[in-house]
Amino acid sequence: MDVLELFRLDGRVAVVTGGGTGIGRGIALGLAGAGADVALAGRRLEPLEAVRDEIVALGRRAVAVPTDVTSAEDLERLGRRTTEELGPISIWVNNAGGLQGEPMGNLTTVTEASWHTIMDRNLTSVWLASVAAQRVLIDGGSIINVSSTGGLTKGAPGHGVYSAAKTAVNHLTQTLALECAPRRIRVNAIAPGHTPTADYYRASGFDDAKFEKLASKQPLGRLGRDEDFAGAAVYLVSEAASWVTGQVLVVSGTP
Repeated sequence: MDVLELFRLDGRVAVVTGGGTGIGRGIALGLAGAGADVALAGRRLEPLEAVRDEIVALGRRAVAVPTDVTSAEDLERLGRRTTEELGPISIWVNNAGGLQGEPMGNLTTVTEASWHTIMDRNLTSVWLASVAAQRVLIDGGSIINVSSTGGLTKGAPGHGVYSAAKTAVNHLTQTLALECAPRRIRVNAIAPGHTPTADYYRASGFDDAKFEKLASKQPLGRLGRDEDFAGAAVYLVSEAASWVTGQVLVVSGTP
């Protein structure tokens, strides 16, 4: 047996939300590199088109679909358009989320509006997208939810709303895995550690020097890179992980 063949995704069609930048871009390119065709979804068309062109350059098909992941109607449209243009969907990655300009702060000082915005972007969107996904996924397909190591900590002063949303995503992942099992649809999550995405820069107010200092404190001496999550995603949606569901795979460079 050639074990590497278990990781091939030839002929598969994937959806990646938040696929235009950061971790989503890394996952989308990783899936394409393993042989999948990819629909890229997100709020802004320009970065989606840039990643689409990168995927086409790899010899795969790709489409860019502007999508508001907090809108059930948009997510249903994303599923329909992907199926029409690329074919039956077997992979759906819920990566879109983050603070996107919302301030970090203590639970006792965060505004109600900010609470709802962060929850909508990081939890409600995953639920809505998963509902849309299971309607179009083929039997034996796979869903990945991008969570965070913040959802695994025992308390998160200063960013409790975001971490609470990600903790809920982990539980939602486990419940969906059981509910989707009769159709052999596997549902797993990836929990990234410190990765200096554009959203992290905005939310933390860190500059390069502060991220370098943070990196120096990590066991492996660096922070996450977009490509670190590509391999994890390819594994979870491939035949190599055909007996893996309801798991949260931590990719953080720490024990």
